[in-house]
Amino acid sequence: MTTTDQITTNQTIDTLNNRVSIRDYTDEPLDDATLTLLLNAARRTPTSSNVQTYSFVVVRDPERKKTLAHLAGDQKHIEQAPVFVAVCADLNRVARGMALHGQTLATNTETTLISVIDAAIAGQSLALAAESLGLGTVMIGGMRNHPDQVAELLGLPEGVFVVYGLCIGHVAERTPQKPRLPDETVIHYETYQPASEEALHAYDAALAEHYRSVGRSTPDAAWTGFNARRLGTAPRPHMREFLEKHGFSLD
Repeated sequence: MTTTDQITTNQTIDTLNNRVSIRDYTDEPLDDATLTLLLNAARRTPTSSNVQTYSFVVVRDPERKKTLAHLAGDQKHIEQAPVFVAVCADLNRVARGMALHGQTLATNTETTLISVIDAAIAGQSLALAAESLGLGTVMIGGMRNHPDQVAELLGLPEGVFVVYGLCIGHVAERTPQKPRLPDETVIHYETYQPASEEALHAYDAALAEHYRSVGRSTPDAAWTGFNARRLGTAPRPHMREFLEKHGFSLD
């Protein structure tokens, strides 16, 4: 049997093991050739049945980034990063292709899931490609705070919405890596095993220690308590109405 100390690591695994979200960028621009290289690498991402229901909208204009930063909750790193990519679920393009054959796209929960999953995987591939070159990235779920205004700003047609944004740039300051949940709470073999209270308390303590080590005030229940406060009320309740208004279905 192969043991972990016999396994040779590689750059991809090292990049994943060492990654952190970067929210502080230098003013160095990201050149066109590098950006094109990253975007085209990400386009090789797996996609459901080759339908390719995602798109990237690349934003470099300072004023547009400033507006996006405000809509996302005044996240200044969106302005600071030289490139911001809106990672979009895109049913518009496939619908246009079907129209060439007199067919109309039948939308339901599954088509919505396909497009969101396609987009999420493609965006992760873009982040990994960027980080493999030593660049920093951070994903921005705040693009869903005001999805109507984001869609208008980016000129998104029906059937397209921003799943999340991605800042890409040269790292000014690399923050310490957060601990992750214990592997036994995330990795299951053969059948699912619910996380034990002991494991959750242990992670609360580890995460609280991390936050305190970087000068951040936090309660002892740094993970379970945060989730209890944040997710006790359903987040972004406007999203269902937005999706259904913009050509996506949850039926």
